Amino acid sequence: MYKLIKNEKSARRGEFITNRGTVQTPAFMNVATAGAIKGAVSATDLKTLGCQVMLSNTYHLHVRPGDEVVRDCGGLHKFSTWDGPILTDSGGFQVFSLAKLRQITEEGVTFNSHIDGRKIFMGPEESMQIQSNLGSTIAMAFDECVENPAEYSYAKESCERTTRWLIRCKQKMAELNRLDTTVNPEQMLFGINQGCTYNDLRIEHMKRIAELDLDGYAVGGLAVGEPTEVMYDVLENVCPVMPDDKIRYLMGVGTPLNILNAVERGIDLFDCVMPSRNARHGHLFTSKGIININNNKYEKDMSPIDDECGCPVCRRYSRAYIRHLLKAGEMLSQRLLVMHNLWFYNHLMEDIRNALDNGNFAEFKREKEEIYGRRV
Repeated sequence: MYKLIKNEKSARRGEFITNRGTVQTPAFMNVATAGAIKGAVSATDLKTLGCQVMLSNTYHLHVRPGDEVVRDCGGLHKFSTWDGPILTDSGGFQVFSLAKLRQITEEGVTFNSHIDGRKIFMGPEESMQIQSNLGSTIAMAFDECVENPAEYSYAKESCERTTRWLIRCKQKMAELNRLDTTVNPEQMLFGINQGCTYNDLRIEHMKRIAELDLDGYAVGGLAVGEPTEVMYDVLENVCPVMPDDKIRYLMGVGTPLNILNAVERGIDLFDCVMPSRNARHGHLFTSKGIININNNKYEKDMSPIDDECGCPVCRRYSRAYIRHLLKAGEMLSQRLLVMHNLWFYNHLMEDIRNALDNGNFAEFKREKEEIYGRRV
């Protein structure tokens, strides 16, 4: 259940109540694709870093170790030891991005596993069954992810198919949640808005799926190469027709600047691999801008990554030492770098929430926009 606490123009401060705890929003979900954050970061670490929600992927867990294995081990919460809310992506994006050969029909998609090449079929019912086996707090509906740019006629056809699939997802989840053997009989379902960059399709599709009265709604199919201004324009058109009493999730976004701008337009929930992926290559977010720890100027720099940061890494380690670990290929470098960036993202969201609580989000956004896109 989503509870709207207050607005600052279109920006929203709220709470999302689940059977695994209440999420303070706006919030960022830390991406643990296969049940763990890449960079040797554990569930215990996530608590330390201020994470509220862990996101894992249906497709990856289905192909390895297998969703039935996870089910038999007590579900993803017990398996990973993360006790907070977990959102599982439907697998749709991976099916369309990883599969070299795929065949789309009304029933679903047939494709080859990127692990061993075996043929897999996934449709709405299969995705719901897999996510039910995982026992996540929130399951995402199975949708068709269309490449941008796409022909208008195909985008429209895809929206209609995604709506039909969503109805089937809702029916299947209701059936699974009634079973005595279900890992999480209170599993929630989020629908996904599609329509490429065509605002009329986006609005029409959002109005249609809002009629299904789901637990939350996501905006999908953005941040896939279109100009940032186009993404913001889509949000300005879609957010006003999204239900006020449901949480709003922008999938796969993004940079700190993206997050600030999307919050301003009414988004509550985010996820992105960027903080962990960039960290593993030495690109770090700080209170003064973005730094590349690989640079020679940090070779003897004994200051922390960010002297205004309270993360466990900045409280203990120097730039010089972390740079040395990265250059030497030491696994510890990955862990320390990822921990710093995840702390930055989670505490950025906390700062956003505080600014909304205090009624000065617009001022906060103006100040941070000048910093967060800067390279230092």
